Amino acid sequence: MIMEYSFIRETCVPDTILIVDDDEINRDVLGNIFSASYAIETAQNGKECLDKIHEYGSRICAVLLDVIMPVMGGIEVLEKFSKDGIINHIPVFLITGATDGQIIKRAYEYGVMDVISKPVSPYIVQRRVNSVIELFTARKRLSGVVDQQRDQLLEQAKRILKLNMGMIESLSTAIEFRSGESGEHVRRIYDITRMFLENSPLCSEFSAEKREHVSLAAIMHDVGKISIPDAILNKPGRLTPEEFEIMKTHTTQGAQLLERIPQMRELPFFTYACDIAKFHHERWDGRGYPEGRTGDDIPLWAQIVSIADVYDALVSPRCYKKAFSFEKALAMIVGGECGVFNPEILACFQDIEGRLRNIYSSSSEQVHE
Repeated sequence: MIMEYSFIRETCVPDTILIVDDDEINRDVLGNIFSASYAIETAQNGKECLDKIHEYGSRICAVLLDVIMPVMGGIEVLEKFSKDGIINHIPVFLITGATDGQIIKRAYEYGVMDVISKPVSPYIVQRRVNSVIELFTARKRLSGVVDQQRDQLLEQAKRILKLNMGMIESLSTAIEFRSGESGEHVRRIYDITRMFLENSPLCSEFSAEKREHVSLAAIMHDVGKISIPDAILNKPGRLTPEEFEIMKTHTTQGAQLLERIPQMRELPFFTYACDIAKFHHERWDGRGYPEGRTGDDIPLWAQIVSIADVYDALVSPRCYKKAFSFEKALAMIVGGECGVFNPEILACFQDIEGRLRNIYSSSSEQVHE
């Protein structure tokens, strides 16, 4: 198990050098060199060293480490430091009389900053240790500034995304009002799509982030209706063939509109939104529009929004019809009266339809036959 060290979570100013040596004279010599500039802590072996690191955490600005010690030697300490990531936070210097090249090689592999030979020269060891401490301090200060700037940029990005989503939802809702529907439609499409994504085996590999992006994109499925004349959009009776051809263009118009909004291209769900706007009226057997796509040539997220849109349209009142009951809507979709859907999506729809009704329990639009 990796031990949690306090320097990871504290923000103390590093002001203490930890000297680890089983020889008291060596500890005193090194302590005298640095005592004028730093607080000094000592340990007689590697185990005491780890205890001191855990106790003092972020106050430790450097470790001066001997190699050969009882209980736990210097190389073993370095191995532990490397494994637990301590070596990335605290510079470690090997102070040793050993001349074994393999030991020195292993020390550098574990991340030691420098190897200083005994007996030490006070001036040399002081300059080498101080230089590295200053470097680490500057790096931590810079890292803190970078982290702060990163957090500020992330917060700004969240605000921009929230603003963009507010604008998009407002546009989608405005289009629904224009066609004589309430703004509840886009919110229900979001909820229905989300429930599909969370329950369909086809979407089992979707991450939580991807499910959220597709659900958000779903609310823009009918954005292209902004291009349809009111006389057609709100016609209470059956559309003529010519009028229906114009109505069908809301799919391609919607995708084109989204592509023309520069800010939209920067959003993580842009591709999903374009696919859904353009293809949510395609059908599994190729009898949909605008391209007559079949089967898996229709993007999966567009297929899901397609059945969600049909269901909500059936159980909600429209300018051209009254609302159907949940039972009637279910029978119409399963019976193929609303076109042919992906069999796996249809099976999932049948499984969750009972729960979909809960979405309408607090809706202001009452369902009736």
